Amino acid sequence: MKDCIFITGAAAGIGRETALLFAAKGWFVGAADRDEAALAALREELGEDRCSTHVMDVVDEASVMRGLAEFAERTGGQLRLLHNNAGILRVGPFEEITLAVHRAVVEINVIGLMTVLHAAFPYLKATPDAQVVNMSSASAAYGIPDFASYSASKHAVRAMTEALDIEWEPHGIRVCDLMPPFVRTAMVQQNEHSSRLFERLGVNLTPDLVAAQVWAQVEQPRLHRPISLQFRALWPIAKSAPASVTRSVLRKLWRK
Repeated sequence: MKDCIFITGAAAGIGRETALLFAAKGWFVGAADRDEAALAALREELGEDRCSTHVMDVVDEASVMRGLAEFAERTGGQLRLLHNNAGILRVGPFEEITLAVHRAVVEINVIGLMTVLHAAFPYLKATPDAQVVNMSSASAAYGIPDFASYSASKHAVRAMTEALDIEWEPHGIRVCDLMPPFVRTAMVQQNEHSSRLFERLGVNLTPDLVAAQVWAQVEQPRLHRPISLQFRALWPIAKSAPASVTRSVLRKLWRK
C-alpha cells in the first residue's frame, strides 16, 4: 500500500485542508468526522480511489475502533501517519462557561485523542516509519486567560506527545505535535468576540498553512513544531523565561 494518512476532524478547517494536500501528493486519505454530509462532499471531491470516509466520534470507542478497522481494510493494515486533529474550543470567563461545556472540551480534546491513539497503535506498529502528528496549540506554552479548559487540554496533548514519543520509539513510531496560535477556522471565528486576546494577538493563520506544517512533519519530524513567525520566535523564550515573566506578559495582553 502506498503512503496513507488517517485524519480526525477531517470534514472542515485544518483537517479538510490536510486531506486535500496529502491526496494531492499521492497519499491515500482516511477522513473521519461526525459530519456525514461534509465527509460525503470531501469523498466526492477526492474520489473513492484516493480516500475512505468514516463517520466517527472520537469519544466513542466503538466508533473509533470501527473507523480505523474500515480504513485498515483499504490499506492492508497500514497507517503511515495519524493526524489527531479533532477538537473543540470554547472561550470566555471560566465561571461563565457551563461545567458541561468545560467537560466536553476536555473529553474531546484529551480523552478523544487518547482513544484514537490507543486504537491506532496496532496499525502504526505494523507500518514502517509510522508517525503521529497531534494538534496541540500555542496555548500549551502557558495557561491562557479566557481559554482555561482549552489551554489545559492542550497542555495535556503536549505531555501525551512527549511521553509517547519516548514510549513508542522502540516500535519505530515517531510522535510529534503542532503548536499553532489562532487559526482562522469556524471554531475560532465563533469565539472571536469572547476574548480581547483575539484582537490583540491577531487571527492570522489559515487552515492551509497549518496543513502544510503537517506535511513538514513528514519531511522533517520535530517533537514540537511551533507555527507562525511570531510564535516560533517566542517559543524558546517561553520555554526558558521565568513563569512570572510569561504571566506578566499575558496579564497585560488580557487586561483592558
